[in-house]
Amino acid sequence: MMMPFDRDAAMDALVRAIPHIRMFRGTTFVIKVGGGSCQDAATRDRLVEQLAVLRELGIRIVLVHGGGPQTTALCERLGIDTPFVGGRRVTSAPALEAAVMGILGTVRTSLLASFRKAGVDAIGLSGIDAGLVQAVKRPPRAVENEGRIETIDFGQVGDIESVEPRVLEALMDAGTIPVVSPLCADRDGQVLNVNADTVAAALAQSLKSEKLVFMTATPGLLAKREDAGSLISYTDIAGLEALERDGAIATGMLPKVLAARASLEAGVKRVHMVGHRTRNGLLLEILTNEGAGTLIVREMAELRPSEMPADPTPAMAVNE
Repeated sequence: MMMPFDRDAAMDALVRAIPHIRMFRGTTFVIKVGGGSCQDAATRDRLVEQLAVLRELGIRIVLVHGGGPQTTALCERLGIDTPFVGGRRVTSAPALEAAVMGILGTVRTSLLASFRKAGVDAIGLSGIDAGLVQAVKRPPRAVENEGRIETIDFGQVGDIESVEPRVLEALMDAGTIPVVSPLCADRDGQVLNVNADTVAAALAQSLKSEKLVFMTATPGLLAKREDAGSLISYTDIAGLEALERDGAIATGMLPKVLAARASLEAGVKRVHMVGHRTRNGLLLEILTNEGAGTLIVREMAELRPSEMPADPTPAMAVNE
C-alpha cells in the first residue's frame, strides 16, 4: 500500500538539505559501486536515480564499478579457479578473460542501461581508454593469508602507476557521468585487472575530489563484523587503525579501508561508506546531518558540526 505523501516533511527535508547543496555544488564526487550492487535491477536503478539527483544539484559525478561476483560466477561456469588472498583476487590469464567479459560486458552494460532509463547521459570507460590509468603488473609480494605470511603471485593484476583524468574532466564539463571500469593496461598494452576500490581512490585523488564514496554490502563500517547494529557513523584514520587491530576489518572491506586512508592522506576531504541496500542511503549520507553510513576524515578535529548527528550514541563514533 502506498504511503500518503507528507508535504510538510518533504519541505522540511529540502530546507535542511540546502546548506549541503550550497557546499557541494560544483565539486566532484567519485562514487564506487561493487558488482554485487549491480546484480539486482531494482537496486541498480535506485542507485542511478540518486546519482541523477546529485548531478541535478550541480555535483560532478564519476562512477567507478567493480564486477567481482559476475567474474566469479563466470569463472565457476568455465571451471576457472580464482582464489582470493587478503581480499584481492589472484587473476590467471583465463580469469582475466572472464573479468573482461563480466566487467565490460555484464556490469557496464547494465549500469548504462539504468542511466538510459533514468534519462541521464553516461558514457562507459575503462582505465585503458584515453590512457586514463597507467598500470604495471604486480610483482610477487609477501602477504598475510589465513594467519601466515606467504609470497603470492597475483597473476594478471596491476598496480597503478599514474592517472591522466583529462577525459573525465571533459565528460563532466559536458554534463555527462563517466562510468569507469577497473581494467587497465601497462605501457605495452597488456590488460591488467586492478582492484576497483584502488582505481576509485586514485581517480578521487587525481580529480581533487570533495568526496570518495564506497557503496557497500554492509550499512557502512561496523564495529562488530556481521552486526549491522554496530554501525559507526564517523571515524578518522586513527579509528580505522583501531578497528583493524580489533579484527573488525577484513576480507572485502580491507581494500576499501586502505583506499580510504590513502585518499585522505593525499588530500581527498571526506570518504564515506554507505550500504547499497539502504533506501536513498547515498542521498541521506550526503545531504543530512544524520547520514546513513560511515563518514571518515583524516582527523576527528576536522569534523564540522553539520556532519555529526545531534545525539550520537556510543556505537556511532570510533576514535583512538
